[in-house]
Amino acid sequence: MAQFQLVMHSGPTPGKTFPLEGDVLTIGREASNAVAINDAEVSRKHTQLVFQGGKYIITDLGSTNGTFVNGQRLTGQHVLQPGEIISLGEQISLLYEVVAQVDPNATMISSAARMPAAAAPAQAPQPKPQPQYQPQPQVQPQQYAGHIPASPEPEAAYIPPPPAKKGGMSLPLIIVIIVLFCLICSCTGFFWWIDSTAAWCDWFPFLFGGACGA
Repeated sequence: MAQFQLVMHSGPTPGKTFPLEGDVLTIGREASNAVAINDAEVSRKHTQLVFQGGKYIITDLGSTNGTFVNGQRLTGQHVLQPGEIISLGEQISLLYEVVAQVDPNATMISSAARMPAAAAPAQAPQPKPQPQYQPQPQVQPQQYAGHIPASPEPEAAYIPPPPAKKGGMSLPLIIVIIVLFCLICSCTGFFWWIDSTAAWCDWFPFLFGGACGA
């Protein structure tokens, strides 16, 4: 024989368990109910549970705030299925579940696995291992026996080029020579003219005064 219970999800005592034992059970605010919930939204006789054919049938007893199953308000009878949520008004919610099934040859099996809230969490997929980065070895330049690495060459100092050798005589010297040559020629011609015309006494009487008087 299956055993059933109600677990309060929201209300004055969340997590409280109400075992369902009996063929006719009532839920309400009065302490005489099989499931007594002391809350202003719950009527004194709010809901009725009737056990028939191995299942509980729920019916609202004309409560002020109504009875809901999975968010749908009851307007008649409803056969409860494990995992359904019963709401009394807006603040009270109860989970209907199978506790265990009596079997002398089997271990007690909880029906919480059938409920979405008690379902075992799926294992998250394991991340794929990322390949580890291995640094590449640095390639050293090939060296030969007896080879000495060249040191950085120093910057060569600027050396001005030597002055170009000038070929021949400079222009001022040539001019001086020409002037002297012209002067010598002029003097030579002048004295030749004086000598040829015997004009020594006319031009230089102070040198040749005696000779010119004879």
